Amino acid sequence: MSGDGVNTGRRRFLTAATSAVGVAGAVGIAVPFLGSWNPSAKAKAAGAPVKADIGKLEPGQMVVVEWRGKPVYVVHRTAAMLEALPGLDGNLKDPGSEISKQPTYITGEDRSIRPEIFVAVGLCTHLGCAPKYRPEVGAADLGGESWMGGFFCPCHGSKFDLAGRVFSGVPASANLEIPPYSYEGESVLVIGVDSEAA
Repeated sequence: MSGDGVNTGRRRFLTAATSAVGVAGAVGIAVPFLGSWNPSAKAKAAGAPVKADIGKLEPGQMVVVEWRGKPVYVVHRTAAMLEALPGLDGNLKDPGSEISKQPTYITGEDRSIRPEIFVAVGLCTHLGCAPKYRPEVGAADLGGESWMGGFFCPCHGSKFDLAGRVFSGVPASANLEIPPYSYEGESVLVIGVDSEAA
């Protein structure tokens, strides 16, 4: 028996209890910390595909759909709008869309899966302003008779045709970006899912 009155059983118990509390505290801190590495529901939703019903979109009309925090323009082009596209090639920086961002399945001067439905990210390729939809032909402030309708960026004057192709002589260097998209049936547009993957 020791003369200093130390209870070794009690000491072992206190050491074990303190260690257990320390481990529980470390786990309590680690679990929320590791959980914070997972993307939030808002972040997951931000990258998710977006569906838009375009069944009631009239010829000549445009709607704006938000995808990944960006405006996406959806225009129902008329036959006259489509007929005007080939005649603009000489006024454009990239008429064949060779340097512009677009999915590989988007080809031709109409830059769309269905010629009558045009889909593009509504951000100017100069500094990211939102171009205005200006479908009126011959608008005096946009070039008069040479203006066949399109998009005008009020920030620095960039102009794009109704296929989102950029005109020469403006600050924007590239055509409007075409996002990945596909269709579900005749009237549901799915932005964020490639046509090739649909």
